[in-house]
Amino acid sequence: MDTTLQDPLVGQVLDGRYRVDARIAVGGMATVYRAVDTRLDRELALKVMHPSLATDAGFVQRFIREAKSVARLSHPNVVGVFDQGTDGAYVYLAMEYVAGCTLRDVLRERGALRPRAALDVLEPVLAALGAAHRAGFVHRDIKPENVLIGDDGRVKVADFGLVRAVGSHTSTSGALLGTVSYLAPEQIEDGACGTRTDVYACGVVLYEMLTGAKPHSGDTAAQVLYRHLHEDVPAPSAAVPRLAVELDELVATATARNPLLRPHDAVAMLGLTRQARAALDDEQLDLLPPGARGGAVPSRPGPVPGADEPTDVIARPLPAAEPLPGHTARLTLPPDPPEPPRTVFRPGLPRRGVLSALVAVLLVLGVGTGVWYINSGQFTRVPAVIGKSESEARAALERAGLDVRSVRRQFSETVDHGAVVSTDPGTGERIRGNGSVTLVVSRGPEVVRVPPVKGRTLADAERELERVGLAPGMVTREFNATVPQGSVVRTEPEAGVRRGPESAVALVVSKGAPVEVPGVTGSALQEARDELEGAGFTVEVASGRVHSAQEPGTVARQSAPAGTELATGDTVTLTVSKGPRTATVPDVTGQGAGAARDTLESAGFRVKTEKNFPYLGDTVESQSPGGGDRAPEGSTVTIKIKGL
Repeated sequence: MDTTLQDPLVGQVLDGRYRVDARIAVGGMATVYRAVDTRLDRELALKVMHPSLATDAGFVQRFIREAKSVARLSHPNVVGVFDQGTDGAYVYLAMEYVAGCTLRDVLRERGALRPRAALDVLEPVLAALGAAHRAGFVHRDIKPENVLIGDDGRVKVADFGLVRAVGSHTSTSGALLGTVSYLAPEQIEDGACGTRTDVYACGVVLYEMLTGAKPHSGDTAAQVLYRHLHEDVPAPSAAVPRLAVELDELVATATARNPLLRPHDAVAMLGLTRQARAALDDEQLDLLPPGARGGAVPSRPGPVPGADEPTDVIARPLPAAEPLPGHTARLTLPPDPPEPPRTVFRPGLPRRGVLSALVAVLLVLGVGTGVWYINSGQFTRVPAVIGKSESEARAALERAGLDVRSVRRQFSETVDHGAVVSTDPGTGERIRGNGSVTLVVSRGPEVVRVPPVKGRTLADAERELERVGLAPGMVTREFNATVPQGSVVRTEPEAGVRRGPESAVALVVSKGAPVEVPGVTGSALQEARDELEGAGFTVEVASGRVHSAQEPGTVARQSAPAGTELATGDTVTLTVSKGPRTATVPDVTGQGAGAARDTLESAGFRVKTEKNFPYLGDTVESQSPGGGDRAPEGSTVTIKIKGL
């Protein structure tokens, strides 16, 4: 049955502009339609939030955040967002229309992919995330449903609805946002998300592409979460024999449970991916995995991220009938099981008098212990952690036998970014032993001034930006004669400009004063090395030698031509000459002057003509070098013309 015909929006015009032509798919939060922008006459995808959710300010804010976040990105591998608006009960995003399918469709049809195909998908995904990370965003919901593959082969990342600024936390009251099968351990433990959590999800997606299955499975979402916390992602070669070890290492690096052992962002992960690909030969890249199935790549118009695994809100505690792992979901981890009751051992009955005395003593002790326990013994006072970093506060609470229930973040004009503003319960308040405390951590001032970091080293400048609550952004380098090499020339935006907390600040770093490269072609190798190193350059010598017009053992060519401006410490590569090629000189004596010239030039020589007086002859009398001799290609052969 065609359910599209039953959709009330099909055939309608939203906001007086977007004509809804067909429904593509339905997700947990929104429905996506193929539509036409009647103002610009172009086809696009219209993502419309379910009206039942439009009354929830949190969901609406997520929609608006997605539009604003993607609008700040301009990358060929990111699905663009053109517009955002409302029309009555409908909240919508107007997005780029991509005809094709999702990576989930490909995996469903093909099973495991050949390594070459898996890397062909992973690299543009990492390129898109790298652009987001350098702009100060993390995606938080990377999964095959959000990777679109167009009919033209282009790969695009979609659904930035869960996007957050780098370094922000997403956990509220123990809830998790993201897709269970792709959550990093630190997201599960404390809700922390950053560029490394996206890298972890990419590692899981790579494993799934190589093997055709997710690395951690379970009957419930809680079981999958537990395995992410306590089990390493297995090597894909365990499921795909003869798979290259470089791919095992790539998956292991991306999915390390300790986030500090992963690449720091998608740009670094992309570099490792390209290194791994370069180390593989064609046989390794085209290995057919056991889980591969035949069939063409599925194609359907306008793939919709999350259509197969919709966003759900799962109430606490987790019900018995949970959604399958892999849904974008709000999950609550189950509470720790209660401690088993203690067994009280009773001694055997002594004689009556002793028993009476013992009962009296035990009664007094029991009453006293009970009074103490009721008033003090069952309670612990919350230690003072205000002003400490989040990690220091957690450690202090653990030493006191307390747990961290959740972490909330709020702006503060007086407490440094990342330090604890307050606790709930407060400092010194009594709480039952093994109780939980909520930490309120400072996000710094609501508006932050970009600090002056000109002249400071790159590492110092990045630390200062993080200290005031801003995020270090893209780093570019340029020549500067006044700022030392490796130090910051300026920031973009410049110092003093007000920005919201966790905004990305780009840094321009000095390459020092430009240095002209001296010309060393034709010089002896050691002389050339000394001259270049004396000018401040690093010298490398190419492994092979080449034929050239230069003498053997001298420099045939240099990677940076003479006069090129480079930075101190840059590398100049020298190639050593093994002398010119030689060729046999044709014998042209007795030939006419014109024919002799043509013969010699065809053999690669230059020709010089000398005539004997009187200058009336046209026959070659002699030549130098002589016919049959070997001479360097391009050298000159002199011919003498016989006089009368």
